[in-house]
Amino acid sequence: MFTGIITDIGTIQSAQQRGDLRLVIGCHYDMEGVDIGASIACSGVCLTVVDKGADWFAVDLSAETVSRTAQGAWAEGRLLNLERALKLGDELGGHIVTGHVDGIGEVADITAEGDSHRVTVRLPADLAPYVAAKGSITVDGVSLTVNSVEDGPEGSTFGLNIIPHTWSVTTFGQLAPGQPVNLEIEVLARYLARMKDHQARN
Repeated sequence: MFTGIITDIGTIQSAQQRGDLRLVIGCHYDMEGVDIGASIACSGVCLTVVDKGADWFAVDLSAETVSRTAQGAWAEGRLLNLERALKLGDELGGHIVTGHVDGIGEVADITAEGDSHRVTVRLPADLAPYVAAKGSITVDGVSLTVNSVEDGPEGSTFGLNIIPHTWSVTTFGQLAPGQPVNLEIEVLARYLARMKDHQARN
């Protein structure tokens, strides 16, 4: 379980296909305090630490995980938003995040607004009903408030206001139009979708 508050930016030092995809990720965490088997969210994807060193850790990604996450996100040299799993008593600074990607969005536009940035993201059609203005959404592991949602003939988009702090302590400074991003909807919306589907079938 996570909160979507990023605590480090990691760099993929190597990506090796060996059955599963093995990534070695450089980081600034004190790895002595991270156990093998611990969970770390990497750009919104909950992954398990399978090896570690003083300033790096390794994870394995199945073909299923790779296919359901943003294309190109796992290439050598890519930066990743990192968050360690919650501990009992930790402050819930963002919102409840599971680290399970619900779909892939696409950055449609980035516009400077004062010191902040307005980012517009295209939504997959199946997620559009579960994103609402003033609700929360996780984009590449970052907990954010949805400012606006627009539905049109070419699909749905949502708008975000990224303050300077968030822009500087996450990978958002490297966002570009056309870039795919990992999306996780609010847990409550996920359960409401399941309830609606179950009622429709019975």
